[in-house]
Amino acid sequence: MANRTGNYCAFYVKTPFKESNLGAHATKDFVYYNMLRAWKGKDSSFPFVDSHDKNYNVRDDSDWETTLKPRLRDRLNKSKNIILFLSSDTVSSRALREEIDFGINTNGLPVIVIYPEYSEMSDIINCESKTIKKKIKDLWDNLPIFRDSLDNVPTIHLPLNKTLIEKALKDKDLMVATKGEATRSFYTC
Repeated sequence: MANRTGNYCAFYVKTPFKESNLGAHATKDFVYYNMLRAWKGKDSSFPFVDSHDKNYNVRDDSDWETTLKPRLRDRLNKSKNIILFLSSDTVSSRALREEIDFGINTNGLPVIVIYPEYSEMSDIINCESKTIKKKIKDLWDNLPIFRDSLDNVPTIHLPLNKTLIEKALKDKDLMVATKGEATRSFYTC
């Protein structure tokens, strides 16, 4: 069995995508992913282990079936959960669908969903009724495979907030080996 210590980051990028060019830094979800890497670089105790570092990188113009898809699956096989950046810019691309479908429906990986357009829990949930807001649920339609697989694994829904993300990354219920029930959870306001 693979060493499942990584956090697999899933996010939408327009293809072809080249990390090394300036366009990568203008791709919103890639910037949020880089923020996690920067937090880890600044503070080695930040509990983020990048699954994308667990095998060698490939070019986006590589063959999908023989190179890209197997590489994604290898990284997911070495992961304990998925960090999904979900925003109004998210598009259900082939790679993102594969990551979510294989990660959730094959590997049973819990999902930490980060909504980068929001910074407070009160942006995500109704603090009085303790329910996820409709505007957040509507974002799930941007990625139907995620929406349709939500009930298969534990998920937590968070704004882009370092303290809350760190708490979720340490949560044993959000790790495949010790995961809790398949629920849609969130931290209260």
